[in-house]
Amino acid sequence: LILIGGFVQLLAGFLAFRKYDHLGGAAFLTFSALWSSYGATRIISGHLMNIAGGNSEGFTVGAVAFLVLNAFLMILASSLNVVLLSMTLAMELLAICFLLFTLENLPLPFEIVMLSLFSIICFYGATASLANSMFGKDLMMMGPSLFTAESSKKDTEDPPPCICPRSHRTSGLRTIADLLNTGAVCGVPTDTVYALAASCRHPQAIEKVYRIKDRPQEKPICIFISNLDQLRAAAPPISPLLWEFMENVYPGGIGCIIKKGEWLKKLGVGAGYSKVGTQDSIMIRVPDLTVLVHLIDMTGPLAITSANPSGEVDSTHHDMVISRLGHKLEGVLCDGESDEVVASTVVNCTKIDEIGITIVREGCIPAGKVMQIFERVKNR
Repeated sequence: LILIGGFVQLLAGFLAFRKYDHLGGAAFLTFSALWSSYGATRIISGHLMNIAGGNSEGFTVGAVAFLVLNAFLMILASSLNVVLLSMTLAMELLAICFLLFTLENLPLPFEIVMLSLFSIICFYGATASLANSMFGKDLMMMGPSLFTAESSKKDTEDPPPCICPRSHRTSGLRTIADLLNTGAVCGVPTDTVYALAASCRHPQAIEKVYRIKDRPQEKPICIFISNLDQLRAAAPPISPLLWEFMENVYPGGIGCIIKKGEWLKKLGVGAGYSKVGTQDSIMIRVPDLTVLVHLIDMTGPLAITSANPSGEVDSTHHDMVISRLGHKLEGVLCDGESDEVVASTVVNCTKIDEIGITIVREGCIPAGKVMQIFERVKNR
């Protein structure tokens, strides 16, 4: 019986470790050691080694060590399940029997009751652990925990207020594209700071962007395209000087304001024509961010503005977008830290052939650098 019990406990401990249940494994291995040690000293050593004859100090120390070790296991087991707690409690009582035996004060009825109780609980626990480990299901009940550790409450986080896929996954990109194509407003990363995006084919989505940001209606919204070839295909009435300038600044953190026209509909702006830009002009930008370029290829031109309440600082991480505006959005494409801490530089190019360009807003690209590019292009 001693050998069988010790072997079953050892097997249960091994299986618990295989399931990465380190506490359960340690407990079963400790049970196995105590079961074997107590049985061996009680049945064999008491007759052959004369423990009661003044040579019991080492066994007494061992019994005390078992008591201390098991006390810690009892505390941990109380946060797991009833069976494991009962087993550690029974083992503590059996360790007391071991100690009383070495001190020659062990009542026989107490020993019989404790051994019986310990055997029943241990065999049930070992059988349950073996069955549940082999089949990967809770076939035998182990009972609830007595209390929940505080750290487990911290691990339970509230779900995000909107869909928040990762940008490095194709499925995440497709999720946001599908939302935008159905008229949703989403937070997206750009090559500068995070932005709110809406499909130019859905004017109601662009109107929603204004409401989300509390953005004044007199402030126009720009559009993003994926590459300059899209603009060429729309054949806008652009001078060679402006084409040359845009070829030198796209893709990147510079947006060019150009004259508005029906050519925007060929670009794919569609029903959102009157909702982007002003009556006479539109700012167009080609971002230097692969994720966003792929997204635009899936959706067509996007109406874009910074992802922050109007008048507040720009959002430089997807967590900022989620915490500030997530409850108003359908989705946020999560891409970590933004490449810049300020928005793009905006350049008015509507009179580039007459008076040159003017800096409307200095952003991540210094105004001096923009003017150097323009002077180089013009002189060429």
